[in-house]
Amino acid sequence: MRLNNTSVVIVNFNGGELLTECVRSVLMSSVLVEVFVSDNGSTDGSIHFLEQTIVDDRLHIEKNNENLGFAAANNRVIPMPTGEFLLILNPDCLIKPDTLENLLTQMELHPEAGMAGCLIRNLDGSEQAGCRRRVPTPWRTLVRMLCLDRIFPNHPKFESVVMHQKPLPDQPVYKEAISGAFMLVRRPAMEDVGLMDEGYFIHCEDLDWCMRFRQKGWKILFVPHVEVIHAKGVCSHTRPIRVEWHKHKGMVHFYRKFFSRHQYPFLLMWFVICAVWLRFGILVVLYNLRRLKP
Repeated sequence: MRLNNTSVVIVNFNGGELLTECVRSVLMSSVLVEVFVSDNGSTDGSIHFLEQTIVDDRLHIEKNNENLGFAAANNRVIPMPTGEFLLILNPDCLIKPDTLENLLTQMELHPEAGMAGCLIRNLDGSEQAGCRRRVPTPWRTLVRMLCLDRIFPNHPKFESVVMHQKPLPDQPVYKEAISGAFMLVRRPAMEDVGLMDEGYFIHCEDLDWCMRFRQKGWKILFVPHVEVIHAKGVCSHTRPIRVEWHKHKGMVHFYRKFFSRHQYPFLLMWFVICAVWLRFGILVVLYNLRRLKP
């Protein structure tokens, strides 16, 4: 296989020492890499620890001095790398030395793939929800809220958005969407589609990108035999309500952007958007009740 130069972009916000472990795992890759860390004004010393621990010409750090959000922080450094491929990687992910080499092999075998993801596992070894999924259309969101996917688990009209409870395929397959925690992007495809939508602060920008890639004719590849570990939530656990606010706000932006009234009835869209904010309100109440417990 031709050894492509791969540029890895990591957005950090208080990622702690795990950021350094993430960067170290990338630099140990069996292919040529360069790492760009875009830091959103971290205050936990994670950048200082990284600078003191790893001295490598392949590591570049961009200090934003404020929290720009995930999409904007990625967009700030994506034009800087020279790699033929871009890996968008969360700072709480750990990869193996052959992870990128195996994925690059699959990208060469599938030239129509604009991006590729892999099997993302939680710390306990289970498959992480979201690493292979369907696009959450308003109808699918309604199905999930009404639990129709559980009532009719085998009915094609009531399929769940997430697929982590489904058997893993035995070979690479195309999916509607993958997780933004690990996205290997082909540069020509990215230049064709454009940068991430900065209308999202955190969450849903990966779904948006997958939608836009597919609209441009690029496919989304899921490679099940390549695995990474993702300690989900390391950068967001200190501000759970703020994170949930941006997540739900992002979903509303996603629905309005891709599913207009011409595609879905106004009442259905209105109901789904109201349900999104109702869910947020319930989560806030539950969070505050848990805090009151001794």
